[in-house]
Formats: sequence, structure tokens, C-alpha cells
Amino acid sequence: MKNLIRILTAVSIVLLIGFSTGCSNSTENSQDKIAVGAIRWDAWHQPTKNVAHGGWGGPVKAVERSLSPKKYQTRAPFFATIVSDTSIRIDGYTQEIVDQEITYAKSGGLDYWAFLLYKSGTEMSQGFELYLSSKHKADVNFCAIISASHLNGEKENPEGIPYLIRLMNEPSYQMVMGDRPLLYFFRPDSSWVKGVGGAQMARQLVDSLRQEAVRENLGNPYIVVMHHKLDLAVSMANIMGAEALSDYAKWGHGGNHGSPYTELTRTAHEFWDSCAVTGKEVVPLVTSGWNRLPRIERPVPWETSWQKPGQNIEKYFALPTPEEIAAHLQEGCDWVDEHPEAAPSRAILIYAWNEHDEGGWLCPTINEDGSTNDSRMKALAKVNH
Repeated sequence: MKNLIRILTAVSIVLLIGFSTGCSNSTENSQDKIAVGAIRWDAWHQPTKNVAHGGWGGPVKAVERSLSPKKYQTRAPFFATIVSDTSIRIDGYTQEIVDQEITYAKSGGLDYWAFLLYKSGTEMSQGFELYLSSKHKADVNFCAIISASHLNGEKENPEGIPYLIRLMNEPSYQMVMGDRPLLYFFRPDSSWVKGVGGAQMARQLVDSLRQEAVRENLGNPYIVVMHHKLDLAVSMANIMGAEALSDYAKWGHGGNHGSPYTELTRTAHEFWDSCAVTGKEVVPLVTSGWNRLPRIERPVPWETSWQKPGQNIEKYFALPTPEEIAAHLQEGCDWVDEHPEAAPSRAILIYAWNEHDEGGWLCPTINEDGSTNDSRMKALAKVNH
């Protein structure tokens, strides 16, 4: 009898706690919670004279240059320094900076970052490696965005499947549907399929990743193909056996002299619907903007083959307010709730955490007086997911 009383008392306490905290789909342990992530493209590394980049300082110096005109300076990340009306300085990531980014991301309600994966030890992997070494990484999970060549260990990505498995074994790796590691493939195409020996070999590589994950007592990876060309995305997903579709960014028709942000969000919503119609599952891509004016005026080296200075200067969307971005994210969360069969992973991906010069960012920026502008994070914190 005493044991029964203890059990009933414990149950009453649990129920009381549950009601007092307002149990809803926003509680951390709820299976109904939507996992909201943001893409990280970490070009904000420490400057380098790496011979592989011709001694030009690497991508950080290119984006520093594109954001140096006064009209673009307040787009720069919070750890930038305004030197003059024509110059900013970005000295790159430190552990302190990445720890602060984690704090900001958590404050805005982000559940995970999706890192574009680069070869370990290279400049573009600095942000990711500092995340992995952070004492605070449990506050914001992570997953990987890989090129298909990661699977077959090509020259630029020699680590291959064993490296991916090591990452998935990290306690902060983002899982969906219980225990399935979330993994994005960036624009796989027919040239990769041909290069590995055809569709059958491509599928075998993906299956090998799945088998290794299961062997390591991980869940079966939940694989998402990112591509703006829907037909190609479906084709690649069929070849690879991928579960879902998404994209990296949305730009619609490119904008026209500052087209409204709502036109861009409509394009994103239409993409979610189009993906669902294919019968594939969907990770909705939410956009925080598309405004490439800094890169159009001052092209970055890796785009000069097709972007000439000033070319298509009229192609941009107006920058959104923090509240507009939050409303679009809420729209994405509502879509997931309304399409449980199409979005069983209950994951969302936002473009982007730090594509500052391309026009899509959530990372706090720098004000003219040198203070930090975290208004986008504050707005996202109010979204119910």
C-alpha cells in the first residue's frame, strides 16, 4: 500500500510539473518539436596566405572587401571592425567568437547548425572545428552538408565515410525521428554518378554509409538532397535512396530593383509544395533573404567566371525586417504541422546563418557605432516551433 501511495504521489508531481510548465510542442523533449536549423558557410575565418588561394588571404578577405563600402558595413558579422567609411576588418574566428555565436543561436531558438563540410584543417573548416571544441556545443546541435564526393573520398574531401561516422557519433549531432542522423547532400548531379561508375555504384556508396552508421549503433541516416532543380533533385534522390528534398537558397527570378521580400517567401512556399507533390519527403527551406549587391559590385574570386562587376545590378530583393523573417519561419513551421506525411522528420532549414554578403543571414551584425545588432535573433525567439 505504501508503495502504491509513493507511485501515485510521484505521478501527481510529474503531472503538476507538466501543467506548470505548459507542456506543448515547444518543449525540448517533445517528439512534436520542430527542429529549426540554419546553414553555416564559414568564410569568416582567419586571414591566410595559403598558396592554394594565390596568397590573396582566402575567402575572408574577399567578403571583407565586398562588405567594405559604407552602405554594406552594417551587414558584417558582429565580430567585424569598422575601420573607415570605405573599409572594414574581419580578423576571423576565435573560440570566444564561436562560443558567442552559440549563445546567440540558442537565444533565437535555433536547434542546430548545418555546416558546409570542408577538408579538416583548412581555412573554411575553422568555424566548424571551433564549434566542435566548444564547451557550449550542446546548446546548439549540428549536422553536415556534404558534397557527394565526400562518400568516395576524392582529393578535396579525402576523409570519406569514416569521418562522417565520427561526426555522427558526436553527442550534439542533430537527430530526427528519434535516432536518425540528419545529413544534407549539396547538389549531387549526373557527373558525380558517372564519376563513381554509374547509378548502382552511387547507391552502393550511400548504402555503405547507412550500413556503417547502423554498425556504430546509430540510426539509419536521414538523407536530404539539396537542389534548386526539382527534376534533378528527384532523380538524384531516387538513385541515392534519399528520403527527402530541400535546397540551399531560393532566389526566384532574382528580384528586380528591390522586389518585396514577400515575393521571395512565396517562391519558397511554392517550392515546399512542389517537393511534396513529387512524393518525396520535404525539409522546408526558409529564406532570410537574397540580396547580392555587395558581390555584384565587387565580385568574389570564385564567381568572376560568371559575375562581372555591376552585371545584373538590378537583380535583388529588399532586405527583410526581423519580424518578416520570423513570420516566414512561422509559416514554415505551420507547413510542417499541416503536412505530417510530407515532413515526418519535422525539420526545417534556414538560409542562412552567415551568408552576409549574399543577402541571407541570421548571425548578429555590427551597428555603425560598433555595437551588436541581434534583432533577428530576438524576433526568431518568438516563433513557436
